[in-house]
Amino acid sequence: MFTVVFALMVVFVIIVTISSAHARRPGPGSGTTVPSAGPANGSGVRPRAAVHGGEKALGTRAGAAARRQLWDRRLANALAPVLARQTGQLAVGVVDKSTGAMAVYGGGVRFHTASIAKADILAALLLQREDSGVALSDADEDLATRMIESSDDDAATDLWNLAGATRGLAAANTRLGLRHTTPGTGNYWGLTSTTVGDQLRLLRDLTGHSALNAGARAYVLSLMQNVQADQRWGVPAAATPGTVSAVKNGWLPDGSSRQWVINSIGVLEHDHQRLLMAVLSSGQPTEGTGIAQSQAAASAAADCMTARY
Repeated sequence: MFTVVFALMVVFVIIVTISSAHARRPGPGSGTTVPSAGPANGSGVRPRAAVHGGEKALGTRAGAAARRQLWDRRLANALAPVLARQTGQLAVGVVDKSTGAMAVYGGGVRFHTASIAKADILAALLLQREDSGVALSDADEDLATRMIESSDDDAATDLWNLAGATRGLAAANTRLGLRHTTPGTGNYWGLTSTTVGDQLRLLRDLTGHSALNAGARAYVLSLMQNVQADQRWGVPAAATPGTVSAVKNGWLPDGSSRQWVINSIGVLEHDHQRLLMAVLSSGQPTEGTGIAQSQAAASAAADCMTARY
């Protein structure tokens, strides 16, 4: 009897051992290095999909930054002959609307706007009127025409105050995406400070989807296309002959030294490409010197952006 019981116990132990080994053996298709579900505490191995998705997003951002840096270097190289004769400070920015490429030189420098602020003033006023549902009156439109086409300062002051002056422009610029533009105080709208990047942002607001509706965008651009002949300098110098450019220029003897601020922003066609361009400068010894430099810089920037690499 004892022998039989002992033999049964041995058989039982052998069966249990074999069953345990089988339970530990991984079944078909089971993973041994990556859990089938995410870690309960969020600190273990991430699922492969999450890893690959993160790398793809990082690669996209890195690629965009690298392309932007490449265009910035190309613009700096194209501007080298202009910079060799540079007077004062200079910043240049250009966007190719056809491809989305963007290049900036001197993007961190702030400049007084002088009369290029007038395009911003009108955009701010139109944005406010969209909100209220009240159209510009005939008198308002007359002021806008004089302000943009003739660069009339009195008309600008009237519309600046109608738009809420400093606070009104600041609120509108927040919605328009102009994050590095500080409106002047009192009636000194021409002492608004800005960057070349913000001026490109304003031009994008006027030429594509933005807080401004299509009618408002077209209205501002139509006035900029009809500035009087003696004010069609600056960025239009880079336009293909026979094409229509939209431009707003600013010029101001600034500071105690009375050196000139010379600015030009606009939309032009060059080599069958539609370009947004801003050329800002300060510390110019004369108005003529500043204008000549802005035109040389505009031409170099347009050639750079439309060159085939």
